[in-house]
Amino acid sequence: MTRLKADQRHAVRFALNGKPVEGEAEPRMLLSDFLRHQLGATGTHVGCEHGVCGACTVVVDGMLTRSCLTLAAQVDGCELKTVEGLAPSADRLGVLQQAFRRNHALQCGFCTAGILMSLDHYLARNPAPTEAEIRDLLSGHICRCTGYTPIIQAALEAAAELASSKKETSDA
Repeated sequence: MTRLKADQRHAVRFALNGKPVEGEAEPRMLLSDFLRHQLGATGTHVGCEHGVCGACTVVVDGMLTRSCLTLAAQVDGCELKTVEGLAPSADRLGVLQQAFRRNHALQCGFCTAGILMSLDHYLARNPAPTEAEIRDLLSGHICRCTGYTPIIQAALEAAAELASSKKETSDA
């Protein structure tokens, strides 16, 4: 492992939502701060700064990651996905985002980005989740506004819609 000098900034390069990005970070700079302050990817929120609330959840090389517990230097050369990468285009929401909107699954919205990232990651691997599985996944996130019920409903609705679109595609 490369040893970084504490008193210097170091180049950090990675793919963010499919696009190459780079910036400089001190060795102790957190990924959440790098994303927000160096790259302007402000969809990733910072809540507890202890990895408990889940608001800062991103995907690094296919794994759910708390960006408030990860150093920016650790993701050099990696593939990252943030909430900004969920929408198919700037003027269209993704299936999961649309389900959140229809079900009023956000109120203040602070926890929403992290929850969306966890659900997107989970639904890609588990296309027919049960309510209990969704509740288990959400146990890693703190939402103080919704009571979780609309989030669960949105997740189940999105899963059904995604499964239906895959079936239509495979039947064609």
